[in-house]
Amino acid sequence: MTALSPERQATGVLRKTGVTSAPIPVHLVAQRLGLVLEAGSFGDDVSGVLVISGDRAVIGYNASHSPTRQRFSIAHEIGHYTLHRADSSLFIDQRYFAAFRDRRSASGADKREREANAFAASLLMPSELVVREVEHRHFDLGDEDGLRGLAEAFQVSVQAMVYRLTNIGVLSAPPESDELGADPASHKVRKRGSSSPRIRR
Repeated sequence: MTALSPERQATGVLRKTGVTSAPIPVHLVAQRLGLVLEAGSFGDDVSGVLVISGDRAVIGYNASHSPTRQRFSIAHEIGHYTLHRADSSLFIDQRYFAAFRDRRSASGADKREREANAFAASLLMPSELVVREVEHRHFDLGDEDGLRGLAEAFQVSVQAMVYRLTNIGVLSAPPESDELGADPASHKVRKRGSSSPRIRR
């Protein structure tokens, strides 16, 4: 039987925990999954930690990071718990955003990090909710203020939102689009006619 994609797994978690609107209450999602959350001081390079011991699982996240990064770190660790807990009992994530840019795919660890990133993006920015918000707002996504407002609605970084919009087909990808650090203005909105973004169904 084919394993479900990280996006479908994230959708299943939202359904299981009864979460239906943005911004996704990621702390509540973790709690409803039976996960313990602990803020800690890990140094700037460590974003999050997942420790599994028997029936108990603890997610540690970096208290010195921005709230949006903390949310992504928690979602990322929920991804490891959902997707990979049979593989390992300890996950320490250092600068996991690099996985968006990393073109290497040789190791299983790289694959797990990419899957956890995809899960986190899908959990925090469910495609249906993102598309609905884009259509409701009627703004030009090529405008940085519009992107910032959309990111704020989901309590994620502008970078993460640009990546997600590109991934679900709302924004067209510029050259080297796998670089999360790309200027949001370099992305173009895919349009149907002259006003609404073209959404891939």
